[in-house]
Amino acid sequence: MFFKMRKYLPFLGLILVMSSCNEYQKVLKNEDVKAKYELAQKFYEEGDFKRANRLFEQIAPKYIGKPQGERVMFFFANTYFERKDYNMAGYQFERFIKSYPKSEKVAQASFLGAKSYYKLSPVYSLDQTDTDKALVKLQTFINMYPDSEYFDEANKMAKELTTKKEKKAFEIAKQFNKLGHFDYSFLTPAMAAFDNFISDYPGSIFREEALYLKFESATQYALNSFARWKPERLANAKTAYNVLKKQYPETKFEEDANKLINKIQEEMGAPVSNEDKETK
Repeated sequence: MFFKMRKYLPFLGLILVMSSCNEYQKVLKNEDVKAKYELAQKFYEEGDFKRANRLFEQIAPKYIGKPQGERVMFFFANTYFERKDYNMAGYQFERFIKSYPKSEKVAQASFLGAKSYYKLSPVYSLDQTDTDKALVKLQTFINMYPDSEYFDEANKMAKELTTKKEKKAFEIAKQFNKLGHFDYSFLTPAMAAFDNFISDYPGSIFREEALYLKFESATQYALNSFARWKPERLANAKTAYNVLKKQYPETKFEEDANKLINKIQEEMGAPVSNEDKETK
């Protein structure tokens, strides 16, 4: 008997799907707000966020000021998030927070809104407007809800986005440095970019390399300067070396840094130590 019934199961499933579709279309087209609400909630609980979203979109304006309005607006925003429409999700969660600032869902809405912008953040090489927006939202959440269950995840996302912004700034400075190998006029913006990076991101994982590349740029700039400007620029390059060595006494760029500082000392007329000669 079971095996006989089993061959009909696909047809029964198809009938149920068609029945559900018919019910959805019927409720979608009529004016019964309560029926739309109940079906939207049913779809939401079943994970059918596309159809739930369409129904919530229709009824959301009808529930403004009503007890169910808070629930409807939160679910409406979250259907966008679940469908990966992060632009609309961020916007709708912001609306929810403004409309229901005392809601028990405010912390969650704040987190999901911030996460929506986090999801929109592009690779580091592209415009970082959404990254900036996400960082502001995440920092606001972290400051306001330190005891939230989402706190650790928010911190992790904020750290990831900060690293992304660091990498973008660092790569811009590195690009100036690379161009400076062919055109010395790029070395001035390279040094400025590294200075800005070091100042803006004091705890960056790229800090040591930035200090070394700042020294490298300064060295090339000095060595290729006209005689009347060379002494001052050599002194600046030597200062950049001293900063690198002071902050990273055992820097991983030791060998290359020693080769450059030897060239500077030779240009300045200073004797080169035996230890330095061995690294040339």
